[in-house]
Amino acid sequence: MSGKSKKAFLVLEDGSAYEGYSFGADVSTHGEVVFNTSMTGYQEMLTDPSYAGQIVVSTYPLIGNYGVNSDDAQSNRIQVAGFVVREECHLPSHWNSRSTLHEYLLSSGIPGIVGVDTRAITRRLRVAGVMMGMITSEPPEEALQQLAKMPRYDDIDFVQQVSTDTMYRWDAPAGQDPHYHIVVVDCGLKFSILRYLNRLGCACTVVPSTTSADDILNLKPDGVLLSPGPGDPDLPYLEKTVCGLLGKKPIMGICLGHQLIARAFGGRTYKLKFGHRGANHPVRDLESGKVNITAQNHGFAVDADSIKGGLEVSHINLNDGTVEGVRHRELPLLSIQYHSEASPGPQDTVNAFERFLEMVRG
Repeated sequence: MSGKSKKAFLVLEDGSAYEGYSFGADVSTHGEVVFNTSMTGYQEMLTDPSYAGQIVVSTYPLIGNYGVNSDDAQSNRIQVAGFVVREECHLPSHWNSRSTLHEYLLSSGIPGIVGVDTRAITRRLRVAGVMMGMITSEPPEEALQQLAKMPRYDDIDFVQQVSTDTMYRWDAPAGQDPHYHIVVVDCGLKFSILRYLNRLGCACTVVPSTTSADDILNLKPDGVLLSPGPGDPDLPYLEKTVCGLLGKKPIMGICLGHQLIARAFGGRTYKLKFGHRGANHPVRDLESGKVNITAQNHGFAVDADSIKGGLEVSHINLNDGTVEGVRHRELPLLSIQYHSEASPGPQDTVNAFERFLEMVRG
């Protein structure tokens, strides 16, 4: 436990408290408590902007055994509000390891808690649904009082907190002439998306989430990608941007981007009880019948009964029947709820980027 033995608590808003020990930064934090079922990929989880404002519980019992490296980060910083694990490995073994999990959290000022029963926490969240919580060394009664005064997760626009402030380029590898220019709207972008587009010969321009449709079109893109991101998709300024792009350029939406596309066509979104977060979610393509195992990280979903405007459901989740993708009968549009770039997770659906570029070529 990183040589630390200070007692800490994970306190949930329903009054339940789980006692463990502090690791990472010795500070208090609060956020929406969610769980992820991936066995590996904790560095990618920690740096995924879609986790902004959330305390992540890892269901796999041992975390940190291969350390932290300089290659797997999905953004420029740790994005989670806090990290909850059953057991933390303080002697990692991997040729590419540069630090321990404890050191990584500590250097970013992010608290963690170790030694708690993550199975019991996960079961509570599955039964009662995700809820606000706090990691603290203070008595649970005091933490509950503080939680009652703090803003709710769904009331905060985390997209603008994680989006880039300025436009930047992510060019194709040196010596390779780009085939296409893709504008990526940063709603909580993961670096793996840019890396995959680069491998396929694309030069990318990343723009802030508040960029207007006119400003995006003035960049003369061959296609536009709406990135994943955190929080409630009820974001009128982004819906307006999507509406201004429809029919003018091929569009790909991933996760939050997919939800924004549905809302731009007048569809509704709703909050899932405990969300989909992990690397083992089966998704069926309704046209081909093929089932892929997908990586997912979202707490909201598109209401199938509200889909209209030429859209139709293209993919469903085999665990709960929720919408995992939509297509348009006429427009060049690719919209998926799962993460085709994975990181962490299986590479079954990485060909979604190739399908997007087929639309761009068309």
